[in-house]
Amino acid sequence: MRDLGRIARLQIQRSTLKTGEKPNRVYDPAPLLAVDRLSLGPDGALGLGPDGTWLVDVHHRAHPHTKNADGAHGVSIGFTSHYALMKERFGAHITIGCAGENVIVEADRRITLEDIERGVVLVGSDGGELVRLEVLQFAEPCRPFSGWALGGVVESHVLKETLQFLEGGTRGYYCRGVGSGIVSVGDRMAVLERDG
Repeated sequence: MRDLGRIARLQIQRSTLKTGEKPNRVYDPAPLLAVDRLSLGPDGALGLGPDGTWLVDVHHRAHPHTKNADGAHGVSIGFTSHYALMKERFGAHITIGCAGENVIVEADRRITLEDIERGVVLVGSDGGELVRLEVLQFAEPCRPFSGWALGGVVESHVLKETLQFLEGGTRGYYCRGVGSGIVSVGDRMAVLERDG
């Protein structure tokens, strides 16, 4: 395993961040809830709420309005370095976590799919493995998030440039839990190596 960085933020989406009908869907990060601990597994993420109850992320298969019925992308990860790039391009309203990933890791460079394609391991402060994530694909950029990042409706060529900028993992990566475990802010993420 090779250390990738410290977990800076954990969060759940209490409900969908995209509302409305196509082509007029809008993005609103208000349903995001930062938590100190996440339970991750094959079905998705649960966040430990302030009152000690486990709250179901909208991508968890048990959520009544799940966005992950097939179990193919129950967990998502992102990186602070990607947020720095987005903030530089779009402005101060781009804050860590606004794109909705469950786990955001401190990084000082852009993390590509090739960097993490073998999977990642979340590691506790004692160095013990908490849970592994199979990295499935990068999150495709969408029109609603792009429009929100740009501050509203824009010309089609500007939207196209924005979608291209957000491709390739800038918006994060979809994962599936391999086994189950509970992670906390401050734990670390490591990359599985060839014989991982």
